[in-house]
Amino acid sequence: MKPLNKVITRKDTSFNPIWIMRQAGRYLPEFRKIRKDNPNFINLCLNEDLSSKITLQPLRRFDLDAAIIFSDILMLPYGLGQKVEFEKNFGPKLGELNLNEINKTDEINFVRKIHPVYKAIKKVSLDTSIKNRNTIGFVGAPWTLLVYMINQQSPKKNLKADFFKDELLIKRILLTVEKFLKIHIKNQIENGANIIQIFDSWAGLLEEKDLPNYVYYPTLNLVNYVKSLNVPVICFPREIKNYKEFCNIVKPDAISIDYNVDPKKILRDIKIPIQGGLDPKILLTDKETLKKEASKYLDIFKDHPYIFNLGHGVLPETDPNMFDYLVKTVKNY
Repeated sequence: MKPLNKVITRKDTSFNPIWIMRQAGRYLPEFRKIRKDNPNFINLCLNEDLSSKITLQPLRRFDLDAAIIFSDILMLPYGLGQKVEFEKNFGPKLGELNLNEINKTDEINFVRKIHPVYKAIKKVSLDTSIKNRNTIGFVGAPWTLLVYMINQQSPKKNLKADFFKDELLIKRILLTVEKFLKIHIKNQIENGANIIQIFDSWAGLLEEKDLPNYVYYPTLNLVNYVKSLNVPVICFPREIKNYKEFCNIVKPDAISIDYNVDPKKILRDIKIPIQGGLDPKILLTDKETLKKEASKYLDIFKDHPYIFNLGHGVLPETDPNMFDYLVKTVKNY
């Protein structure tokens, strides 16, 4: 049984597997070299040779327990025919949302458009270096994808004031997104993903009263679908206030926590396996601080099934030596 499955399904507390969000990324010089020669981010995600190579880069360097496929949550709107591009120092920019065009997309066209993602997962899962490790596939949660598709850019830059004015449009997009997310998940699993993580990066934008309609129930439908395929599912509803309520309603197999939550409160409130929590900025400090902060999480969750991770992705300015030190700290705990 692979390391993450032992913790998630067997509730094993005898060890803490480690993988890190954005572990294949800009902090690695070997990634920056590939990126320099491949400035178009979407094309890079759709190059199965390079994306599988990038996915495996951190596993060649560090003793990590899982690979997470190098891709992007915005592969979904891209597969549905919405224009998606990444602008340097700005982030994602999406084209006009044309629901009639999106509704013309069928499963065959969608899969054909992003098929290299599945081929990359297959390549990674069959690589000998991954034999005793997990291969993680992922999707964006319906709410987060809805935000990008309607807002056409990161809400961090600006969320349109009239975002909620067309409720019918929102309902229709959510249904379409859910349908194609299931197709996207199924294809990842069929090609070797043995864990699925659902990223709800913008769950924290919503008020409590809106969480059931936009976060809890749409995500619950996906969680039930992944479970029906006999693969564990981890949810990361970033910056929500009530993780306990989320877990009670959505019932993921494991919950990933961000760095703004109190891990002791999480331990009291939540019975399922827990992942993550450490602030990525701790990796920008010194080894002593890093060891102390990482050990704090390991101590708190020592009798609870726990997967070590950060409370968000690794920062581009992180020193790979500090990353290595973190992995060794967790392994030697």
